Amino acid sequence: MTPIQPEVLTMRLKRFCILAASAAMPLPALAHSFAAPYTLPVPFALYAWGACAALVLSFVIIGLMARLPFMHVTSVSGITPAKSATSSWLMPGALLAALRMAGVLLLALCIATGLFGTRNPFANFNMTFFWIVFVLGFSYLVALCGDLYGVLNPWRTLCDWIERLLPSAFRARLRYPAALLGYYPALALYMAFIWLELFGHTTPRSLSIALLLYTAIGLLGAALFGKEAWFRYGDFLAVFLRLIAMMAPVRLLHGEPGTSPTIRMQWRMPFTGLLEQEAEHVSLAVFVLFMLSSTAYDGMHESQPWSEFFWAGIYPLIAPIITAGSKQPFAVAARVFHHWQSLALFLSPMLYLLCYLVFLKLARMLTASTETVRRLALRFAFSLVPIAFVYHVTHYYTLLLSQGPAFFRQISDPFGLGWNLFGTAGYAAQPILLDANVIWHTQVGLILIGHVVSVYLAHIEAMRTFRSAYRAALSQLPMLLLMVGLTAAGLWILSLPIASGQVALPTAAS
Repeated sequence: MTPIQPEVLTMRLKRFCILAASAAMPLPALAHSFAAPYTLPVPFALYAWGACAALVLSFVIIGLMARLPFMHVTSVSGITPAKSATSSWLMPGALLAALRMAGVLLLALCIATGLFGTRNPFANFNMTFFWIVFVLGFSYLVALCGDLYGVLNPWRTLCDWIERLLPSAFRARLRYPAALLGYYPALALYMAFIWLELFGHTTPRSLSIALLLYTAIGLLGAALFGKEAWFRYGDFLAVFLRLIAMMAPVRLLHGEPGTSPTIRMQWRMPFTGLLEQEAEHVSLAVFVLFMLSSTAYDGMHESQPWSEFFWAGIYPLIAPIITAGSKQPFAVAARVFHHWQSLALFLSPMLYLLCYLVFLKLARMLTASTETVRRLALRFAFSLVPIAFVYHVTHYYTLLLSQGPAFFRQISDPFGLGWNLFGTAGYAAQPILLDANVIWHTQVGLILIGHVVSVYLAHIEAMRTFRSAYRAALSQLPMLLLMVGLTAAGLWILSLPIASGQVALPTAAS
């Protein structure tokens, strides 16, 4: 028998690993917008140039009209909207209590249906409710209606209930080291959550176990550091949704401690919440950057260019070590590929942070500012939230339309046992399918709008920081380049063909 040449073995190994990695992916549903190969109406370069040109034009218009913004900049620490909120709506305490109880019951139902219900992920209530209704739909509702999660957080409600029985249960045993840790606990849990989405191959049972684990972590954190500290710094869902809620035209104001529980809804100009405060810790800025990088990574990690980058660029460098040191090189190569995928996810915010700091350094040099780069990073971090949010929407809103209608059927039969509690078990959940042209142009429009809003917010922040229209405009030139780069990259990622063709709904509904 003719011996196989090393380069032939390497090529066969690479092909096998690509097939194995593709075969290992669950196949229930598509995660991205285009279920079939889609040809753009015009070359991608025209979309990229057009979007970037529109962004530059927006920057020029914002700079010229900086004296007439929809808000008046009064200080570095805050803003005064052009029209202060004159009306508000008080949510009665009874309604608030009912909604909080409903949140706990839905959490309990999610856990119970995953543990004891059908194993079919498409028929199980917890998969649709958690990944689609909550992670997607609720985050979009928060962007419109304010920080509802801060009001209805089921884990915080559990703490309140336990505290009624055991008044000292959540009295802080340790003082939370906010200056040292900041939001790093929430960031670590956020990274674990995204990893579970992308690589955890979630089933109804494993989702329930993850929710139980998250519940245990939350109760333990609240017991150690107190409720206020944990749900501010440690609960990643609270941090994530609180950032999104800062864009909302509604501010939710809690009643004074010791009074009956009430929530007052106060109107404000959209997006101004992002200018009312700044990131108080570097970890919160990194959290915002991970909101960006994780969505971009999700769009890229199964694309053809990404697969080719590893198998044609990185793998040949380590192939001799694998083939020489293992009796099962195919299995080892597949494991290396999966480890590489996870490592790239965890390193993605660091790459974004590096780019962010480089452009801020350029802005500091252009303006000869005495502000440190760290200080500038904290000041401008929230101006990136609209970009992160529109990335989230453009990547996943089609899932809400296609998979969301199943909720109405499953709520009547959450365990898949043939029940019909609300008379909707026979509901023919027809997915809402949009034309590929509509999806693509919607994505282009959303990404452009998100970046224009971020350019405006960054310019207002620059006016407050540099105290001069000229220096503010000068400082924003590097940030404009960053926004242009993010716009082009975001559109490019959305247009990439998927290497494996399919991604599981449970692991890609972030």
